[in-house]
Amino acid sequence: MSMANLGAHWWVILIIVVLLFGAPKLPALARSMGQSMRIFKNEIKADKDGDAPAPAAPAAQAAPAATVAPVVTRTETNETGDPAAKP
Repeated sequence: MSMANLGAHWWVILIIVVLLFGAPKLPALARSMGQSMRIFKNEIKADKDGDAPAPAAPAAQAAPAATVAPVVTRTETNETGDPAAKP
């Protein structure tokens, strides 16, 4: 396999990634991959040193918290099917 063919493979992979994820999502994907690699390297280094794990990331760079879906409750009904009055 020549080096020219190897470069062509990378272009095909790049085009497929752009088609799958879309151009707007690529910076966020790259950022999360970088943070994951940084955390992994810190854990490996801490394991070799025998120390406690290093902090993963400063709070300012942490990803935004996921939103919580509202809780849906059922209303009680009386024998006629009308919503019952709650005390």
